[in-house]
Parts: sequence; C-alpha cells; structure tokens
Amino acid sequence: MTFETLLFSLENRMVTITINRPKALNALNGTVLTELLKCFRDIRRHPDIGAVVITGSGDKAFVAGADISAMQTMTALDAEHFCETGHRCMRAIETCEVPVVAAVNGFCLGGGLELALSCDFIYASLNSKLGLPEVNLGLFPGFGGTQRLSRLMGRNRAKEMIYTAKMVSAEEAFDLGIVNKVTEPANLMAEVKKTIEIILKKGPVAVRLAKKVINEGSDLPLASGLKLEESTFPLVFATEDRTEGVKAFLEKREAKFVGK
Repeated sequence: MTFETLLFSLENRMVTITINRPKALNALNGTVLTELLKCFRDIRRHPDIGAVVITGSGDKAFVAGADISAMQTMTALDAEHFCETGHRCMRAIETCEVPVVAAVNGFCLGGGLELALSCDFIYASLNSKLGLPEVNLGLFPGFGGTQRLSRLMGRNRAKEMIYTAKMVSAEEAFDLGIVNKVTEPANLMAEVKKTIEIILKKGPVAVRLAKKVINEGSDLPLASGLKLEESTFPLVFATEDRTEGVKAFLEKREAKFVGK
C-alpha cells in the first residue's frame, strides 16, 4: 500500500504502520487520519495479517498531537468534521480484529496519546513524554481522550492530567497503567516484535474473539459482560484451531494454527 503520510510494511503476518511527517513531529492532520482509516479498512480484508504496530517516523516523536497550524482557521463546522474523522479513525483502530500495539518513540501528546490509547496496549521508549495538553490552547481532547484515558487510569487521575495539561515520562505512564512496558529507545521495536511473535503463535480466532469480548464487555455491567463471554466462548469449539490446539496439547507438541 502507498500513502502520502504513512509508511506501510508487512512481514511475517505483522504490519508496521509508521506515521511519516517527521518535520511536523508526525502531527495528525486530515490526510493522516483519512489514510489511517483507509489503512485499517484494508487490513480487515487481509486474513493473513495477524497483528499491527503503529509508530512514528524519526526519533523525536510518536505523534506530537493534532496539527495546530491546520486548526488555526477552523470554524466550528470544520472542527465538527475534523473531530468526526478523528473518532472514526480511532474507532477503526480500536475495533480492528487483530491486536494493535502502539510503539511510542518520543512525544506522544494530544491526538498522539489518543491514537495510542486506541491501540490494545502501549510500549514506550525511555525518552517518551505522554500527555493531553489541549487546555493549554483553549481546547480539550476531542479524539476520545476524555473517555479512554479515564477508563484506563481512573476518572479522577484522568481529570487531573487533562485539567493541568500535565506531561508524564514513560516511567510515570507505566506507574499510572497507561503504558505496558518501557524500553531503551534502541530496543523499542525489538521488544514490540518479541511480544507480537508470541501472540502470533496463539490461536488467531481465539485472540480475535478475546479482544472483541474484552472491548465490548469492559463498559458493560459485570453481569452483562459475563453473559457476553458466556455466549461467545462456545464459538471457538466450531473452529479448526480449537481442534488443533487441544490435539497438540495432548500430543505434547506446538500447535500449528490456521486461523479457521
């Protein structure tokens, strides 16, 4: 796939999407959001893809935020369209059937953190700074940050972080539960790939269904979430992967899943 603002590569069932606007610190504009949306729609049509990594070009930023220069002349109607595009993009990432990991390599601010929060989890390099500083500009997070961050770290902590525009280090983000792992900058992609290689050895259908149940059930009352799990679990018993997985376990060998 060829894009104006993204680099796309596929290797061993893993897609790497690199936001490629290094001179703008990979800031999100309408083109980036539209291309990301198209990219994830295309990924849905490729059953051979087992996982996705999103990162930023260069060593300074994952995504430093939305493109402020593009916002300067926006009307309220323009902003409505921009916000809608951003939400559609983040939702496409969040609901992608396969695991999506954010490899945060530097500034991860505003729309950049909202993008990372749309992924299944985040690995960050030690030089990363994360935050939602929109109130510094008289704005507030508009691509899902008010909702996803509060669900991840708790409402009161998210309020404090958003109200004060506080930026945190990768290590602080780890302590707050925003980031799953912190690495040396040179090791970031290797650590992400190591985890994805583990995931890719597991039953693909089971991973996809687990993601679906976690995402859809986490905002439901516990009883409803448990009912969703109960109704979804039997589906794996109609798959070739379940047959192979159980057989391989009993035969004390590594399973060879086919994703069916």
